Amino acid sequence: MRKNETRPPDRRLLCVVGPTATGKTALAVALAKRLNGEVVSCDSMQVYRGMDIGTAKPTLAERDGVPHHMLDVADPWEAYSAARYAREAGEAVENILARGRLPILAGGTGLYLRALTEGLHDIPADPAVRAGWEALLAQQGPAALYEALTERDPDAAARIAPNDSRRTLRALEIITLSGRPLAAARAERENSPPRYQVLALGLTMERAALYARAEARVDDMLARGLLEEVKALRLRLPPGCTAMQAIGYKEFGLYLDGGCALPEAAADLKQATRRYAKRQLTWFTRQTDARWLDALSGDLPEQALQWWAEQK
Repeated sequence: MRKNETRPPDRRLLCVVGPTATGKTALAVALAKRLNGEVVSCDSMQVYRGMDIGTAKPTLAERDGVPHHMLDVADPWEAYSAARYAREAGEAVENILARGRLPILAGGTGLYLRALTEGLHDIPADPAVRAGWEALLAQQGPAALYEALTERDPDAAARIAPNDSRRTLRALEIITLSGRPLAAARAERENSPPRYQVLALGLTMERAALYARAEARVDDMLARGLLEEVKALRLRLPPGCTAMQAIGYKEFGLYLDGGCALPEAAADLKQATRRYAKRQLTWFTRQTDARWLDALSGDLPEQALQWWAEQK
């Protein structure tokens, strides 16, 4: 999200961001009820149907009558992407604005936030072009693919690891379709006017309290039936499905495969959740121009509303 950007007031987008277990959804719902808003989820796993407990997807009771968007929009065997999120969430935001209401983005997936507010490379994917480069990868391996990128755009190759075939494929696709180096496509995007006036609230708390809440959330998920949810999904999904590598599903998948004991899986999930919260906090602190609030404040909604009233 670029800092200090401006857009007319009718293009404002309120973002509630921060690490897991800080109460982003609850605050977003409270603000939506006071500001005539609708919530747009910004979570890479809550897009999947049937992945409810492990993703902390808000229940109907937690939504409290406030319209929510970008929940349950894909099946877990689909390869969902930031580009698809930007397109579909962008449509939701535009529809909310057209109704004269305030879009309130709530979630902790920084890449999806950036994709929506800043955009990715505007060149769409082309299956035919992609297939050609994928054939080279399959026949000659990652080294040949990386060499092809080095020949066409050495600057782009210098910023991509030689074994990162996913990024190499996308770079070659953009270069093939645009006829330009990757940097030129990026400059064009960065020089275009921003889509929205992005106003961000960040929720945080003292690190020990954050970790304690993250671990308590894991215990609550287990009590609500996370293990049963993972079992049910495994019956429906192909082996190696990307969605099943998400935090919670990966750890209990290992347990169900006999790779560890149940207490060990639970401990691993708590550790993964703590690490994820730390990464989220680092990303949002560095990448967003957010007003940070203590998530444990007793008057949190009032503080947020006061901050909002001060915005132009």
